[in-house]
Amino acid sequence: MKYALWGFAAVGCLYSLHRLASWAERRGWIHYLKRRGSSGALGSALLEIQAIMEPSKRYVLEERRKDDSERPEPGDPP
Repeated sequence: MKYALWGFAAVGCLYSLHRLASWAERRGWIHYLKRRGSSGALGSALLEIQAIMEPSKRYVLEERRKDDSERPEPGDPP
């Protein structure tokens, strides 16, 4: 009986956290289920670390930054 109460408490706690995270996602504070963050941010961070350890990889990072700066913003006229 004691383990069943702990199980119900754990399920209730997890459900409450799920509802809280869903609410925070609707407010735009976090990415939980519906929207995903971009994987490009993680790749860029790892590329920065690799460029520090392997200076020959620096050109890849510089080209990526150049491509990002040349790309027009979505609201800019053509």
